[in-house]
Amino acid sequence: MDTPTLSDLLDVLGGSSVRAVTAPAGLGVTVGEVLLHDADAPLPAAPGAVLLAVGVRAPDAGPLVRAAAAAGMAAVVVRGAPEQPELVTAAERAGIALLTVDEDAAWHRVHLLLSAAAGAGAGGAPTPGGDLFALADAVAAAVGGATAIEDPRQRILAYSTVPGQAVDEDRRNGILGLQVPDSPENAEQYRALFAADVPLRLPALDADNLPRIAVAVRAGGETLGSLWVVDDGGLAPDAEDALAQGASTAALLLLRARAAQELARHLGGDLLRRVLDGTVDPAGAAHRLGLGAGTEPVRVAAFVPAGASTAPDVERTALRLLDLVRLQCEARYGRHACVLVDGVVYALLPAAGERGAARHKRLAQDIVERAGQALRTPVRAGLGALVPGLARAADSRDDADLVLRCLSAELPVALVDDVQARVTLLRLGELLGGRRELTEGAWVRVRAYDAEHGTDYARTVMAWLEAGCDMAGAAKRLAVHPNTCRYRLRQARDQVGLDLDAPDERLVLWLTARLDSA
Repeated sequence: MDTPTLSDLLDVLGGSSVRAVTAPAGLGVTVGEVLLHDADAPLPAAPGAVLLAVGVRAPDAGPLVRAAAAAGMAAVVVRGAPEQPELVTAAERAGIALLTVDEDAAWHRVHLLLSAAAGAGAGGAPTPGGDLFALADAVAAAVGGATAIEDPRQRILAYSTVPGQAVDEDRRNGILGLQVPDSPENAEQYRALFAADVPLRLPALDADNLPRIAVAVRAGGETLGSLWVVDDGGLAPDAEDALAQGASTAALLLLRARAAQELARHLGGDLLRRVLDGTVDPAGAAHRLGLGAGTEPVRVAAFVPAGASTAPDVERTALRLLDLVRLQCEARYGRHACVLVDGVVYALLPAAGERGAARHKRLAQDIVERAGQALRTPVRAGLGALVPGLARAADSRDDADLVLRCLSAELPVALVDDVQARVTLLRLGELLGGRRELTEGAWVRVRAYDAEHGTDYARTVMAWLEAGCDMAGAAKRLAVHPNTCRYRLRQARDQVGLDLDAPDERLVLWLTARLDSA
């Protein structure tokens, strides 16, 4: 596992959580454990450690900074350091990095964030699964039978490996697929188990299998999973008590695993936000997002609820949409990156194994359909261009944002290629917005003339241009006689000065009109 650096920590956490004030040795300094300062104990020798200055005010932190540097530590974290130039000078002279957090930041939360970021920065992650496997072995030894720990959907999270304990076909098949085999008899046993408050002894389902003793794992009334032990007739006399104790420990581990997962998602979401903004090193971000070297093609998809109206409704709907998009993308791609930014849910879609854009579009259509049903509000999805790696992800995000502006009830999902012309006009509008040529040209003049005289020249000109300069086609679009079109166009030429015979004039007129309506 690579050793994380200060740069890794700051990249994972982003600029809003922990900020670097000074780093005399650079941000490439490697870091190790995160320590809480104890005023009643001497500082340990801890090369590479990050020390949280708990209980020490920034104006008084100079001696602690110097002591941390002498102990070989990599950095000290204080509150409000930018307002203390003397402390910054002390850190620079001591050669130790100085980090800062907000004045109201809770130290326990800072410790959690930095500890998790150190693992993420090294390419690692919290490993609650290892603790669950250790617990399964401990329960198996205490109870006397092969043990499995499951989540509420009967997925096997961990299982024991104590030698000599009996197993059966269901146990073998479950471990092979990490999923309990489905059957009506199984479903009935789970219903009985989750309705009980104590361990249950359950009969064998068939002649090829053994009985079980099982208990639900709960915390605060919420069912987190279950523990199952194969009963070959030789379980310990206090097996039920030992299993109940194991369930209590499992609840703590599963809650910790959930917290670690949520923290990992928070950190991953913040990192993806900066990938989409183009403000993070793509290679480092790819490593932490589980995307290899970050050079594989990716596409950004943007999802937005289109029906919510009030601000609270919009926020709640967007958060639920984030969960739905994340669930669908993780089911498809495994570990995945999704983030909510300004009411829009962005997902990074890897292109490995995809055949063109068709599968990405089908995934987006499926998400839009499912989310629309679940949220009871329309959802739209825009997909940006396929780009060669994370370094260009911001470009794909820009595409996706523009595609969202082109969507409607009739076209709820589109790739940028599907609406390329419209997207190009939107880009031109952004580039040329406010230019005098767009505010004083022929199109502006003809619209002003219509407004002043009650004429319909502008609409007639547009219909004629959109019909390929065909008079009959323009008349059909306007539901008028072709002679009426000819008269209006002639009057537009005479009264407003439009030169519709000049190709460049027609091009600029049409482009200005389209940008005006974009």
